[in-house]
Amino acid sequence: MGARTRGLANNVLTSGKLDATDAISGVIPASNIANGSLTSATTYGSVTGGVPAVSSDPPSPSEGDIWYNTTTGKLRFRAQAGAWASGGNLNTGRSQSGAAGTQTSSLVASGNQGGSPLVVNNVETYNGTAFTEVGDVNTGRRIGTSAAADSTAGLFFGGWILSGNAHSALNESWNGSSWTEVGDINTSRGFIAGAGTATAALAFGGGPPGGNYGNETEVWNGSSWTEVNNLNTARSHQLTTGTTTNALVAGGEHTTQVATSETWNGTSWSNIDDMATARHYLMGAGTGTAGIAIGGDPGRNISEEWTFGTSSFDVG
Repeated sequence: MGARTRGLANNVLTSGKLDATDAISGVIPASNIANGSLTSATTYGSVTGGVPAVSSDPPSPSEGDIWYNTTTGKLRFRAQAGAWASGGNLNTGRSQSGAAGTQTSSLVASGNQGGSPLVVNNVETYNGTAFTEVGDVNTGRRIGTSAAADSTAGLFFGGWILSGNAHSALNESWNGSSWTEVGDINTSRGFIAGAGTATAALAFGGGPPGGNYGNETEVWNGSSWTEVNNLNTARSHQLTTGTTTNALVAGGEHTTQVATSETWNGTSWSNIDDMATARHYLMGAGTGTAGIAIGGDPGRNISEEWTFGTSSFDVG
């Protein structure tokens, strides 16, 4: 096999070490080239382009591509795309339910059926494939909320009771097979926000029919609720996500739709950057330091992402 020239400043010796004494036109010994079928390699490519800067996004980027959009001033990355797929249907259709848990172990409690009866007591658990009817709540409500780590243990508190359209302070605990009435929240309300688990939960905001938006915050320790520091902005119909030590509330309604957002650190609420779009009846996921706000009324399809230490920004 013949010698292979290259444009490097250092030669590779037979011993595998670099020879720093040869000129750029030095020769790589044949004994250091394993593939005898190689043709003479005299030049080497170099990486000089870095991240491409373009005025508009590529029409068909591939997964893993990175580029800088000079028009929007944003560095963009093509991540693996997710997709929605059909899952098992609820056995009893409803809205305004309490729901919590994970994708493969969740709980849906009570809610508004929109027919007769208006409020249902039905509870269903989801195992990632199908919903199963389980023990009913003792008192059916709509616009209450749930807290649960999974489908085996959770809470269902607050909401509106059909009789007299009254807001409720009721709290029920789920042990995986039945519901038990436990300590009520201190301030009755509907449109209440909740976070946490069956033994460590957070309840905040909400209000009775016709206004009087609440800022009360309460913490559940597994046996009773304790009033703690209030929200800075009273509201209902808000986004909520997180735990008793790291929670996020954003948007909602206080006379009008609001964009105000706050995080909870286990002791108090702190104002953070407002959402770009004020709205209520929105959904959320994540934690107090990394969350996403989705949808909202009226019929919004926008999403905004919050990351601790930065402003919220539009991502969809």
